[in-house]
Amino acid sequence: MGNEIERKFLVKGDYKPFATKEIKIIQGFLSTVPERTVRVRIKGDKGYLTVKGIGSVSGASRFEWEKEITVEDAKSLLEICEPGIIDKTRFIVPEESGLKFEVDEFYGDNEGLTVAEIELPAEDHPFEKPEWLGEEVTGDVRYFNSMLMKNPYKKW
Repeated sequence: MGNEIERKFLVKGDYKPFATKEIKIIQGFLSTVPERTVRVRIKGDKGYLTVKGIGSVSGASRFEWEKEITVEDAKSLLEICEPGIIDKTRFIVPEESGLKFEVDEFYGDNEGLTVAEIELPAEDHPFEKPEWLGEEVTGDVRYFNSMLMKNPYKKW
């Protein structure tokens, strides 16, 4: 258990030539209250249950606990999640200092949205911003997956 520190950006250019891996992700939420979101995820061939706490003032850090579960358990839990499923492909793009961007390309009701996140050791940790990285949306609740499930990008 610990804190997750990440910054989120819109994507404005072609990142795919720099991607080293891609993973299919399906996820739903058992709870979307801001104080404790509870996410069920199938990521590739693994299942996960994740609890996240409320974010800091900047929106860059928050409590996160994650446990690997079987894909069968994840599928069962997805059936009782709140309405709406997030369907996306995650592309891993290494950053020059050894960090990595996770670029999510969304499908379904969120088609057309692509966001990049970078996990940092501290909120003020410097990193290289590639030219395909667009506007920062860290802390903008519209881009939280739990909100995209309720108010999809296609409805904006």
